[in-house]
Amino acid sequence: MSLRTEREKGAHLLRRFALGASEAELDYYLQGGLNNAIERLLNYEDVKEAYDYDLIDLMALDLRPMNPLVVSAWWSLKLLTTRRPLQEKMTVFWHNHFATSAEKVTSGELMYNQIETLRSNATGDFRSMLMDVSKDPAMLFWLDNQYNVKGKPNENFAREVMELFTLGEGQGYTEQDVKEAARAFTGWTVVGGQTLGDLPRRGGVFRFDEERHDEGAKTVLGHNGSLDGDDVVDILCQRPRMSEFLVNKIWEWFVYPSPDASLVGRFADKFRKSGLNVKTLLGEIMRSDEFYSYRAERAIYKNPVDFVVPTLRQLGVGPILSKRVTDSVDFQYRQLGPVVAGSAAMKQMGMQILYPPDVSGWPHGAKWISSATMVARIGWADGLFGISQASGLKEFSAYGLFARDATPEGVVKKLVSIFDAPIPQSKMGGLVSAAAQAMGGSLTEDNANRTADSVARLIFASPEFQFC
Repeated sequence: MSLRTEREKGAHLLRRFALGASEAELDYYLQGGLNNAIERLLNYEDVKEAYDYDLIDLMALDLRPMNPLVVSAWWSLKLLTTRRPLQEKMTVFWHNHFATSAEKVTSGELMYNQIETLRSNATGDFRSMLMDVSKDPAMLFWLDNQYNVKGKPNENFAREVMELFTLGEGQGYTEQDVKEAARAFTGWTVVGGQTLGDLPRRGGVFRFDEERHDEGAKTVLGHNGSLDGDDVVDILCQRPRMSEFLVNKIWEWFVYPSPDASLVGRFADKFRKSGLNVKTLLGEIMRSDEFYSYRAERAIYKNPVDFVVPTLRQLGVGPILSKRVTDSVDFQYRQLGPVVAGSAAMKQMGMQILYPPDVSGWPHGAKWISSATMVARIGWADGLFGISQASGLKEFSAYGLFARDATPEGVVKKLVSIFDAPIPQSKMGGLVSAAAQAMGGSLTEDNANRTADSVARLIFASPEFQFC
């Protein structure tokens, strides 16, 4: 069995591969049908973003040092305003896959450059991405490869490139392969910028230091010779296990948990034949029957990005922020109230971007849900509708949302639709009662946000809303 209508399939597609299925975005992407929606998502290079500023431009205006929190705010802004949702969604995925934390890599510039590397490679050739990430200064500092030198190899990067980035823990490699690969990566280091001890405080670029490189013969996964890091990346990308590992991880992030080995093998074969082209793989998944099966429907727990960012976008916050950026002569980050509120909410829900808990990334699935994170998820309604004044959306009033039907039933129907909430009919009465109590007789401009907040809290608390 599968999802029935094309609109249902389009909403499912946007929940998983975009940043939520807002009413407006669903109408836009489905012009010309589901296949056109898939093409629009995949071929985002043809889409012009809302504004041309990059972080360097804004830093010149803001006159603040580029610390990681500023970079995190910038990325949150991109998530809220982008017209290329697949690119940003995949950048989040790769950030979790190549998890690097600003807790250790304290240079905002290096973290910014890494995210830009992930963004530029988001749906490209995986081998190119792996090569770029392996030479990324933030990654090299994160996994201590500045200490990896001839005669005293450091195994951290070599281990993780096999265990976490390409093959999976204990899958198809031995401890000796790790030791030999570490020798191949000797001399891969970072120069320039400013450091405190051996850790970065600002800047830095990759450099291959021949004097620190071990040129001796090595054997990695059955390949012999005077191997270097480039050779190891090529060897890893040629392994069938690599494509299977990556397909399984992408499938569990975007489709449903625990796919059958035969299914993974089928898509991994297509992935290999494409030359490890990520866009081709995503397209195959988006067009597959399995993706639209009932097994896939509302089967993925929302991570904090998928919980917070779509709700802001669904309320039309993106255009407001885009206008602030493009119209401002003297732009300041304090103008980005929704960005600050959204970032704080995601952190409370357990996901502070640029700060994964360890090299394996964030926990996922049911681990996103706890008593503390549910309090944060429910409380996010307050931020959205300004009860706590944390959102900074002073120009936003919920009153206009309910112009066509200001009854309690109309308020609930509209919010359920806006938030793409799968609330069962048996629970709708409770939402209507909450709306009626909050509006106290009739909906006004003064009580509209309070009414919307009361209903949104119940929506956000529902078990059904925790899945996308």
